[in-house]
Amino acid sequence: MGLILASASKQRLALLQQIAVTPTQVFPCDIDESVHPKELPRQYTIRMAQQKASHAHQKFPNDYVLAGDTVIACGRRILGKPADRQEAGKQLRLLSGRAHRAYSAVCLIAPDSNVSQRINMSRVSFKPIASDELEIFLASDEWCDRAGSYHIYGLVQKFIRNINGSPSAIAGLPLYETAQLLRGAGLLSATQSKP
Repeated sequence: MGLILASASKQRLALLQQIAVTPTQVFPCDIDESVHPKELPRQYTIRMAQQKASHAHQKFPNDYVLAGDTVIACGRRILGKPADRQEAGKQLRLLSGRAHRAYSAVCLIAPDSNVSQRINMSRVSFKPIASDELEIFLASDEWCDRAGSYHIYGLVQKFIRNINGSPSAIAGLPLYETAQLLRGAGLLSATQSKP
Protein backbone atom coordinates (compact mmCIF):
# COMPACT_ATOMS: atom_id res chain seq x y z
CA MET A 1 0.00 0.00 0.00
CA GLY A 2 1.58 3.23 -1.18
CA LEU A 3 0.77 6.87 -1.90
CA ILE A 4 -0.05 7.87 -5.46
CA LEU A 5 0.19 11.53 -6.44
CA ALA A 6 -2.43 12.08 -9.14
CA SER A 7 -0.76 15.00 -10.87
CA ALA A 8 1.44 15.91 -13.81
CA SER A 9 2.70 18.98 -11.94
CA LYS A 10 6.39 19.02 -11.02
CA GLN A 11 5.60 21.94 -8.72
CA ARG A 12 3.03 19.89 -6.79
CA LEU A 13 5.54 17.07 -6.35
CA ALA A 14 8.21 19.52 -5.13
CA LEU A 15 5.75 21.07 -2.67
CA LEU A 16 4.84 17.65 -1.28
CA GLN A 17 8.52 16.93 -0.72
CA GLN A 18 8.76 20.10 1.40
CA ILE A 19 6.77 18.26 4.08
CA ALA A 20 9.01 15.18 3.74
CA VAL A 21 6.52 13.18 1.67
CA THR A 22 7.64 11.31 -1.42
CA PRO A 23 4.87 9.47 -3.24
CA THR A 24 5.32 5.86 -4.28
CA GLN A 25 4.30 6.85 -7.79
CA VAL A 26 3.21 9.91 -9.77
CA PHE A 27 0.23 9.36 -12.05
CA PRO A 28 -0.74 12.23 -14.37
CA CYS A 29 -4.52 12.38 -14.81
CA ASP A 30 -6.13 13.15 -18.14
CA ILE A 31 -9.61 14.37 -17.30
CA ASP A 32 -12.05 16.89 -18.74
CA GLU A 33 -11.34 20.16 -16.92
CA SER A 34 -14.19 22.14 -18.47
CA VAL A 35 -16.04 24.53 -16.19
CA HIS A 36 -19.73 23.72 -15.77
CA PRO A 37 -22.28 26.48 -16.46
CA LYS A 38 -22.66 28.79 -13.43
CA GLU A 39 -20.02 26.80 -11.51
CA LEU A 40 -18.27 28.93 -8.90
CA PRO A 41 -14.47 28.83 -8.46
CA ARG A 42 -14.61 27.07 -5.07
CA GLN A 43 -16.97 24.37 -6.35
CA TYR A 44 -14.90 23.87 -9.49
CA THR A 45 -11.64 23.47 -7.57
CA ILE A 46 -13.11 20.87 -5.22
CA ARG A 47 -14.68 18.97 -8.12
CA MET A 48 -11.41 18.90 -10.08
CA ALA A 49 -9.39 17.58 -7.11
CA GLN A 50 -12.03 14.89 -6.49
CA GLN A 51 -12.19 13.84 -10.14
CA LYS A 52 -8.40 13.59 -10.44
CA ALA A 53 -8.24 11.47 -7.28
CA SER A 54 -11.14 9.26 -8.40
CA HIS A 55 -9.58 8.74 -11.81
CA ALA A 56 -6.30 7.59 -10.27
CA HIS A 57 -8.09 5.52 -7.58
CA GLN A 58 -9.63 3.38 -10.34
CA LYS A 59 -6.15 2.43 -11.49
CA PHE A 60 -4.64 2.13 -7.97
CA PRO A 61 -7.51 0.82 -5.79
CA ASN A 62 -5.19 -0.63 -3.12
CA ASP A 63 -3.21 2.58 -2.54
CA TYR A 64 -3.87 6.00 -1.09
CA VAL A 65 -4.39 8.56 -3.85
CA LEU A 66 -3.69 12.27 -3.38
CA ALA A 67 -4.78 14.92 -5.87
CA GLY A 68 -4.97 18.68 -5.89
CA ASP A 69 -6.26 21.53 -7.99
CA THR A 70 -5.68 25.27 -7.85
CA VAL A 71 -7.52 28.05 -9.63
CA ILE A 72 -7.19 31.81 -9.70
CA ALA A 73 -10.50 33.64 -9.43
CA CYS A 74 -11.25 37.25 -10.21
CA GLY A 75 -14.74 37.74 -8.86
CA ARG A 76 -16.69 34.72 -10.12
CA ARG A 77 -14.46 34.37 -13.16
CA ILE A 78 -12.13 31.37 -13.18
CA LEU A 79 -8.75 32.12 -14.73
CA GLY A 80 -7.34 28.84 -15.96
CA LYS A 81 -4.09 28.13 -17.76
CA PRO A 82 -3.76 30.53 -20.69
CA ALA A 83 -3.73 29.05 -24.18
CA ASP A 84 -1.20 31.59 -25.47
CA ARG A 85 0.68 34.79 -24.71
CA GLN A 86 -2.27 36.96 -25.76
CA GLU A 87 -4.58 35.25 -23.27
CA ALA A 88 -1.91 35.49 -20.56
CA GLY A 89 -1.67 39.24 -21.16
CA LYS A 90 -5.44 39.57 -20.94
CA GLN A 91 -5.54 37.70 -17.61
CA LEU A 92 -2.73 39.73 -16.08
CA ARG A 93 -4.31 43.02 -17.19
CA LEU A 94 -7.49 41.86 -15.44
CA LEU A 95 -5.54 41.17 -12.22
CA SER A 96 -3.55 44.42 -12.42
CA GLY A 97 -4.22 46.83 -9.56
CA ARG A 98 -6.73 44.63 -7.79
CA ALA A 99 -7.14 41.74 -5.38
CA HIS A 100 -8.07 38.24 -6.45
CA ARG A 101 -8.49 34.83 -4.81
CA ALA A 102 -6.62 31.57 -5.22
CA TYR A 103 -8.56 28.41 -4.36
CA SER A 104 -6.53 25.28 -3.77
CA ALA A 105 -8.24 21.96 -3.02
CA VAL A 106 -6.67 18.68 -1.99
CA CYS A 107 -8.37 15.27 -1.98
CA LEU A 108 -7.19 11.97 -0.48
CA ILE A 109 -8.87 8.65 -1.31
CA ALA A 110 -8.01 5.68 0.90
CA PRO A 111 -7.87 2.02 -0.21
CA ASP A 112 -11.31 1.54 1.41
CA SER A 113 -12.60 4.33 -0.93
CA ASN A 114 -13.04 6.80 1.93
CA VAL A 115 -12.72 10.34 0.55
CA SER A 116 -11.23 13.20 2.60
CA GLN A 117 -10.74 16.72 1.29
CA ARG A 118 -9.76 20.22 2.29
CA ILE A 119 -9.73 23.58 0.55
CA ASN A 120 -7.72 26.75 1.10
CA MET A 121 -8.66 30.21 -0.09
CA SER A 122 -5.91 32.82 -0.23
CA ARG A 123 -6.14 36.44 -1.29
CA VAL A 124 -3.50 38.11 -3.45
CA SER A 125 -3.30 41.84 -4.23
CA PHE A 126 -1.45 43.10 -7.31
CA LYS A 127 -0.14 46.60 -7.86
CA PRO A 128 -1.08 48.25 -11.16
CA ILE A 129 1.13 46.59 -13.79
CA ALA A 130 2.69 49.00 -16.30
CA SER A 131 2.68 48.03 -19.98
CA ASP A 132 6.47 47.68 -20.16
CA GLU A 133 6.50 45.52 -17.01
CA LEU A 134 3.82 43.30 -18.51
CA GLU A 135 5.76 42.85 -21.76
CA ILE A 136 8.92 41.86 -19.85
CA PHE A 137 6.91 39.38 -17.80
CA LEU A 138 5.21 37.85 -20.86
CA ALA A 139 8.58 37.49 -22.60
CA SER A 140 9.78 35.32 -19.70
CA ASP A 141 7.22 32.59 -20.50
CA GLU A 142 6.54 32.17 -16.76
CA TRP A 143 2.86 32.41 -17.64
CA CYS A 144 2.99 29.07 -19.50
CA ASP A 145 0.94 26.27 -17.93
CA ARG A 146 0.01 28.43 -14.91
CA ALA A 147 -3.50 29.14 -13.65
CA GLY A 148 -4.03 32.90 -13.80
CA SER A 149 -0.84 33.22 -15.88
CA TYR A 150 1.59 33.38 -12.97
CA HIS A 151 3.68 31.34 -10.56
CA ILE A 152 3.71 32.74 -7.02
CA TYR A 153 7.45 32.13 -6.54
CA GLY A 154 8.45 33.66 -9.88
CA LEU A 155 8.86 37.11 -11.43
CA VAL A 156 5.29 38.00 -10.52
CA GLN A 157 6.49 38.74 -6.98
CA LYS A 158 7.40 42.25 -8.08
CA PHE A 159 3.69 42.86 -8.75
CA ILE A 160 2.40 41.46 -5.44
CA ARG A 161 1.45 44.04 -2.82
CA ASN A 162 0.06 41.60 -0.31
CA ILE A 163 -0.74 37.92 0.29
CA ASN A 164 -3.29 36.89 2.87
CA GLY A 165 -3.13 33.11 3.04
CA SER A 166 -0.88 30.26 2.02
CA PRO A 167 1.89 30.72 -0.59
CA SER A 168 2.07 26.93 -1.07
CA ALA A 169 -1.67 26.80 -1.81
CA ILE A 170 -1.30 29.53 -4.41
CA ALA A 171 1.62 27.59 -5.90
CA GLY A 172 -0.50 24.46 -6.29
CA LEU A 173 -0.83 22.48 -3.06
CA PRO A 174 -2.01 23.72 0.36
CA LEU A 175 0.65 22.09 2.53
CA TYR A 176 -1.03 22.64 5.88
CA GLU A 177 -4.27 21.04 4.70
CA THR A 178 -2.37 18.27 2.88
CA ALA A 179 -0.39 17.44 6.01
CA GLN A 180 -3.62 17.26 8.03
CA LEU A 181 -5.14 14.77 5.58
CA LEU A 182 -2.00 12.62 5.46
CA ARG A 183 -1.60 12.66 9.23
CA GLY A 184 -5.25 11.69 9.68
CA ALA A 185 -4.66 8.70 7.41
CA GLY A 186 -1.51 7.70 9.32
CA LEU A 187 0.72 8.58 6.38
CA LEU A 188 2.56 11.46 8.05
CA SER A 189 4.04 11.53 11.52
CA ALA A 190 4.18 14.72 13.57
CA THR A 191 7.98 14.82 13.21
CA GLN A 192 7.81 14.58 9.40
CA SER A 193 5.80 17.77 9.06
CA LYS A 194 8.25 19.90 11.02
CA PRO A 195 10.48 22.14 8.84
